[in-house]
Amino acid sequence: MTPREVRRLLAERGLAPRKSSGQNFVVDPNTVRRIVEAAGLHPDDTVLEIGPGLGSLTLGLADAVRRVVAVEIDAGLVQALGEVLEGRDDVEVVHADALRADLGALVGGGPARLVANLPYNVATPLIVHALEDPAIDDLFVMVQREVGERWAATPGHPLYAGISAKLATIAVAEVTLTIPRTVFHPVPNVDSVMVRIVRRDDAPTRVARERRFRLIETAFRQRRKTLRNNLRSLAALDVIEAVAEDVGIDLTARAETLSAADLARLDTALEARGVEV
Repeated sequence: MTPREVRRLLAERGLAPRKSSGQNFVVDPNTVRRIVEAAGLHPDDTVLEIGPGLGSLTLGLADAVRRVVAVEIDAGLVQALGEVLEGRDDVEVVHADALRADLGALVGGGPARLVANLPYNVATPLIVHALEDPAIDDLFVMVQREVGERWAATPGHPLYAGISAKLATIAVAEVTLTIPRTVFHPVPNVDSVMVRIVRRDDAPTRVARERRFRLIETAFRQRRKTLRNNLRSLAALDVIEAVAEDVGIDLTARAETLSAADLARLDTALEARGVEV
């Protein structure tokens, strides 16, 4: 959809992009084509799109795959999508909160691929929610550049943080495309990126993941403090020191030096000693 078409749809329905919801609509057909091509889709794929907005990406996806299920929380945008997608029986628009929805049920049990321009304010919890559902094969999502680069960051990268370690625990993330801010309406203050996210075959179970995430939050709680200081809330210091020695972790270092694999070893050793996280 062009900028003129987007502005017309919004004006006719008395709608405006909600900054609080992170709504920025793609208004450049070439960008849509780049995204669809880079997604590596197949004609028989089912695609789950979260936050379709006014349907620019939806139209491109529908031309490339068998079926698109587009989940939109904004009632006004759902009505506008009805006009944009009129006559198309290969797109199902669902009015729902994707964070609360059973994504697998929406796509008929899968398999499905998630391709979306995610609302910026809920991007991280949305991808974790999607990765929990085995019906979703992989994700190819657009987010703010810093968010995407933080997701994919590894130890030693300036943006590496707790969320980097959390995501690396359950998936592999890679930044593949940069999307300039000028292709959006309204124009945001930052550029965006497309991130490919693939679930790890050895991802921990949900209960184990929740425990690991709590450990990561504790380790990264105060970034300027050492692991010794951040982890001592979990158990007596002599226990923490013994565990760290067992797994070869330097407690004088900071959490940002630990990879997801390091944190997994630490978590396993703590659990073996009966330390609750």
